[in-house]
Amino acid sequence: MSYQSVNPFNGQILKTYDFHDQAKIDESLDHAEKLLKSDWSKKDLEKRLALLKKVASQLRANKEKLAQLMSTEMGKLIKQSLGEVELCANIADYYAQNAEKFLSPQKYPTEIGEAWVEHHPLGVIMAVEPWNFPFYQLMRVFAPNCAIGNPVLAKHASIVPQCAEAFEKIIHDSGAPAGVWTNLFISTDQVAEIIKDPRVQGVALTGSEGAGSSVAEQAGKYVKKSTLELGGNDVFIVLDDADLQRAIKVGCQARINNAGQVCTAAKRFILHEKIAEQFKQGMIEAFKNLKTGDPLDESTSLGPLSSASAAENLYKQVVKAVDAGATLVLGGKPIDGAGNFFEATILENIEESNPAWYEEFFGPVSQLYVAKDDDEIVKIANQSHYGLGGAIHSKDIERAKKLASRVETGMIWINSLTQTAPELPFGGVKRSGYGHELSELGFNEFVQKKLVVIPA
Repeated sequence: MSYQSVNPFNGQILKTYDFHDQAKIDESLDHAEKLLKSDWSKKDLEKRLALLKKVASQLRANKEKLAQLMSTEMGKLIKQSLGEVELCANIADYYAQNAEKFLSPQKYPTEIGEAWVEHHPLGVIMAVEPWNFPFYQLMRVFAPNCAIGNPVLAKHASIVPQCAEAFEKIIHDSGAPAGVWTNLFISTDQVAEIIKDPRVQGVALTGSEGAGSSVAEQAGKYVKKSTLELGGNDVFIVLDDADLQRAIKVGCQARINNAGQVCTAAKRFILHEKIAEQFKQGMIEAFKNLKTGDPLDESTSLGPLSSASAAENLYKQVVKAVDAGATLVLGGKPIDGAGNFFEATILENIEESNPAWYEEFFGPVSQLYVAKDDDEIVKIANQSHYGLGGAIHSKDIERAKKLASRVETGMIWINSLTQTAPELPFGGVKRSGYGHELSELGFNEFVQKKLVVIPA
């Protein structure tokens, strides 16, 4: 499959790219290894942090242009694209401000004598990233590894090559030496060969469960450190004492953000039986009032899916769910006309025997479940292969906190939708992957820790 940029709003082919050959890969690995062995990675922390500050500045200076590119290439609403660019700048700033502290030696009290742990670069990192957040996903890998001194080779998704190219250019224009970040237009087979290369010591992937399994297998085979952020089937729990109007508003937004193409989007709405019907009616009304259209138009509230195949596959999932006994409350199919639009959809009466119970619907499809009490809510929530994010809505914060501790997930928010911030760790459990990005936890994933001891 070639790297092809197609506008999901109208199907227009914007640009195509040839795959990089082995010579480009070898050159990139050589640059990365040379950089790793240089003072840049070993000593020049101030230069690395200065680069991060310059990248943040360049992102803000080019915010409108980058946001328009993102919206045109993968269909994200322009307001969300602008927010994504600002978030990327904030991540760069965060590590520029905190990396020195994170990299400082850590003392360990011991009767043996004096002991401390030093922090060093792990090595060259291979990153494999998805299309749904074309800049944010890259920044989550670039910023901490730049601060640490780890060179990164990156394979971005094949449908966002212009964003991949633009991100690399921002870094180079900010004064980065060769090897800090290298964008590669390559195949999955070429990724496997790069992971195999002895110069590569770590792999970071965000993507599908299948892709994660393949990458983890290759990394494990050659004893390379890996982190995986995979799918999610996040719960949005609404208790009987919740602020119902607010929960409806937040819940609907949590489902249709980025046209529903978010790993941590609200997907399984678990509703207390006392408020379930009211919530459903509120969601129906909200979804009926959504406006589809050009992502560059600020009045648009539901943009297109990223590709024609995404819309086709989502439709197949909905049909399969209904055939297995689910009730289609609203929507359920692609919208006729140019572009990859899909109706905001609601499914209910999904039994555990239905494949939809366990599948991730990557688009504007909501699943409604009704529970009689907190115990049944937890049972439904945890009967899942995934555990990435989640949300609980209740006016009783202590009740919500107890429930949050029982739900099997990597992240959970109370009276909010699942969000992200540079200083908060991002990661899941079960088939949602392992390891973290962002915060100090994410920073430490690809740090080599060395114990030094001086006996008394």
